[in-house]
Amino acid sequence: MLKTLKRVFSYARPYIAYFIFTLIFAASGISLSLSVPVFIGKAVDCCLGEGNVDFEKLLIIVIELGISVIASGLFQWLMSLCTNKLAFKTVRDIRADAFAKIQRVPLNYIDRRTKGELTSRVINDIEILSDGLLQGFTQFFSGVITIIGTLIFMMIINYKIAIVVVILTPLSFIAASRITKASHDSYVAQSKLRGDMVGLAEEMTGNQKLVKAFVYDKRAEERFAKLNHNYGKIGAKATFFSSMTNPTTRFVNGVIYAAVGLLGALGAIGNFPFIGAMSVGRLSSFLAYSNQYTKPFNEISGVFAELQNAVASAKRVFDLLDEEEVSDDSEADKLTDPTGELSFSHVSFSYSPEFKLIQDFNLEVKPGQRIAIVGPTGCGKSTMINLLLRFYDIESGTITVSGKDINSVTRDSLRESFGMVLQETWVFTGTVAENISYGKPEATRDEIIAAAKAVHAHGFIKRLPDGYDTVISESSGLSQGQKQLICIARVMLMDPPMLILDEATSSIDLRTEHRIQRAFIKLMEGKTSFIIAHRLSTIKNSDTILVMKHGNIIEQGSHKELMSRKGFYSELYNSQFAT
Repeated sequence: MLKTLKRVFSYARPYIAYFIFTLIFAASGISLSLSVPVFIGKAVDCCLGEGNVDFEKLLIIVIELGISVIASGLFQWLMSLCTNKLAFKTVRDIRADAFAKIQRVPLNYIDRRTKGELTSRVINDIEILSDGLLQGFTQFFSGVITIIGTLIFMMIINYKIAIVVVILTPLSFIAASRITKASHDSYVAQSKLRGDMVGLAEEMTGNQKLVKAFVYDKRAEERFAKLNHNYGKIGAKATFFSSMTNPTTRFVNGVIYAAVGLLGALGAIGNFPFIGAMSVGRLSSFLAYSNQYTKPFNEISGVFAELQNAVASAKRVFDLLDEEEVSDDSEADKLTDPTGELSFSHVSFSYSPEFKLIQDFNLEVKPGQRIAIVGPTGCGKSTMINLLLRFYDIESGTITVSGKDINSVTRDSLRESFGMVLQETWVFTGTVAENISYGKPEATRDEIIAAAKAVHAHGFIKRLPDGYDTVISESSGLSQGQKQLICIARVMLMDPPMLILDEATSSIDLRTEHRIQRAFIKLMEGKTSFIIAHRLSTIKNSDTILVMKHGNIIEQGSHKELMSRKGFYSELYNSQFAT
């Protein structure tokens, strides 16, 4: 826990000025608030009986009391302002680092986790961290100052009764520490279940059409109900322990207050040897300080309960920040003027050691060739692209682009040399023009329109409410085909030297597909292109067709050559037209 806390506060170090001002304003505000019982005690002593009231002195005390209360409130507000600044700036930095970390972790880390879990760590866990640690700091520090200040005032009024209060105080700490220890494990388990619930909820809401189509509603509800039940069970346990803290410490504080009242009353009615004489006003002040002295223990014990939840959340965030990153390639050479020549030499790769995928893979691609890759699902078609773009690193062998090993050049320069259109469409919240210029933000409006026209997207874009300035998103009502056209226009605008088309026309009707194929032919002139397709009719004009099975190329040649061999490709092709 201490290691996690130390790391959290290391993020707050740049904002030490806010921390210092928080301490100053807290000390000033609490000191003034602690003077209130003194004024109240003096006011009580000004009213000793009927007809025996010193109104002049009482008025002065009331004015001083009012000034103290107003000044204390002002300092408390300034303290809160500084604390909030400290908390929000610190949390902002942690969240920025967490988001940036997601951009630098290997792709397999993202693939192994749900989007909801990662979202929960970056948003929910950091918010809990802010509330439990940084915001709770104000209560903790204010409580400590209040305890010290009230203890000093009680010692001044009657040190003998103050000693009794101090002797009884550890009872609150003992009770709070035992309860806090019991709640820690429950908060850790609750934090993990929260991430699982967010992940499932996002998965189900983000794929509602699929859920409805497969009548998965009941099973989704059952899965969520199970997680929700466990979360409620663990949450109830954690809440039970944390809620026990306050009433337990309040009971102990009540015992202390009763003891102070009894001893103080004895001092007020008679000069007892141990207690000493006390005026009614001083007794009133002492009782007020006694109440103020015990109250922060309740708040601090509550902070400790929240601390368990915050530390568990902070640990999940720091687990993300501690993940291994992709190797730094900032010192590597940039891939400049790629010719389009590609080579896979004895490449091996597996997503999991238990399941072998690509083994001793070899391929030579000449500049300007159009390479189609076909084969059954899971044969390694898309994996080749993942390896080529270094989304995953190969286990053995070499991949070269324009004669350079891809491990010797920067990932950015390598990926900038390729334009890629995937089967899954993706548009972000922004205008149509911004979506098309995603890979070339400096593009002019004329260039954007020309790219849209080249893929036959200009027509439907002009029919949108604001044309190219229409704001769209994943849920904006565009069809899959329209979103795919925008994705293809995005690559058309970039005009990269090499292309990757992974089922690029899968969401488009046949009529539009034929038009886009003509646009692709124009786009691919002089460029090395990889085309992954299940619809084999779309790749008949490719220079070379690679037929993959179990991670290896089993056939290679033009469409005509492969059909004449009557091998596996011929079977695949004919099966798509079988009646």
